[in-house]
Amino acid sequence: MGCLQSKTSNMPTPDVESLENEKPNQENDDQFETERVPSFKEYSLVELKAATRGFNSEFIVSEGGEKAPNVVFKGKLDNSRWIAVKRFPKQSWPDARQFAAEAAGVGRVRHKRLVNLIGFCCEGDERLLVAEYMPYDTLSKHLFHWEKQPMPWAMRLRVAYYIAQALDHCNSENHRIYHDLNTYRVLFDEALDLIRGKNVLVLMDSSLDGQYANEDATELVGLASRCLQSEPRDRPNAKFLVTALAPLQIQIEVPSNVLMGITKVTTNLPVMLSPLGKACARMDLTAVHDVLVKTGYKDDEGAENELSFQEWTQQVQEMLNMKKCGDIAFRDKDFKTAIEYYSKLVSVMTIPSPTVFARRSLAYLMSDQPQLALRDAMQAQVCQPEWPTAFYMQAISLAKLGMERDSQDMLREGATLEAKKNM
Repeated sequence: MGCLQSKTSNMPTPDVESLENEKPNQENDDQFETERVPSFKEYSLVELKAATRGFNSEFIVSEGGEKAPNVVFKGKLDNSRWIAVKRFPKQSWPDARQFAAEAAGVGRVRHKRLVNLIGFCCEGDERLLVAEYMPYDTLSKHLFHWEKQPMPWAMRLRVAYYIAQALDHCNSENHRIYHDLNTYRVLFDEALDLIRGKNVLVLMDSSLDGQYANEDATELVGLASRCLQSEPRDRPNAKFLVTALAPLQIQIEVPSNVLMGITKVTTNLPVMLSPLGKACARMDLTAVHDVLVKTGYKDDEGAENELSFQEWTQQVQEMLNMKKCGDIAFRDKDFKTAIEYYSKLVSVMTIPSPTVFARRSLAYLMSDQPQLALRDAMQAQVCQPEWPTAFYMQAISLAKLGMERDSQDMLREGATLEAKKNM
């Protein structure tokens, strides 16, 4: 899983934000921000099914594994964190306790150069590992199947250096992971006979002409040759590689995304935003409240018809009273009371109302409870998957939680849905 791969080796690569902020020569580069990585935990199957939309085939990132066949899905948790979920067949890990124990062992390893394992699930026949999601493909793709530009020499040096750092850390934690670095073994195995021929220029990728000094290339090929010695005792250890690769680094002031030609993600808002979208973009809760009051329940699908055809029982009358009391409290900005009545209503409604969830979401925001607001906004989307208001409410909730990038994504999605709706 991701825990066994180097982040900055593009296997897969870091997200754009971390690449943009990364400068290898900064003093804080050696300080891994563990608070950004969730603690290792056991996830429920329900959580991971929801995150991957029922292990939807459209969410598949990769498939492979000879000894332990697996499928990797991308997914999104309730807190809007993107994850990678590796799914094994039960026969690969028949003993659930052994699977959990091994996952926990790897999950304890944390390092800035690793895609960290953050959880697992072994309910019933399911064997699942959960890791940080890295969206920019593998080292193999960037080396052999590039589309826009080959990986520059400076980036290749950086990748080698970062891999060495990752291996050194894993060795110090007594987690030997050389067998998982098959992408790198393939690269060097193809070059082995050429290395023995001592023709450095023949070894070099022709697309790198003019990017390196012959002395540096000779040094790097020499290191590769030593790593390929048949006897383990003749190979350098990871700590030696870190020391040897450090002085070869060039363009260390250039962030990795610039070296790789990965376009910086912009945070420009959509040009066309509705009044609700604009209010959410500027985090104007009062304006959001005004729009929701004026809109009423006209966007709910089927809720009114459902009540029209039901028997007029005491329970239905109670539901109507709860809704009325909640609406009055919401209109009058008594958000604590609105939450109380809407919560009672949600517990007895036969057909969920996205508007009720959106209103309670805003009430939670007004009560300084953004996590609960996000939950309700996401529930509104479950009720009505293409309802722009649900996305806008998620946007403002995410912004309150400090997740600006995700907030911008939700604003764009909401605006896109509105434009589609108005066509």
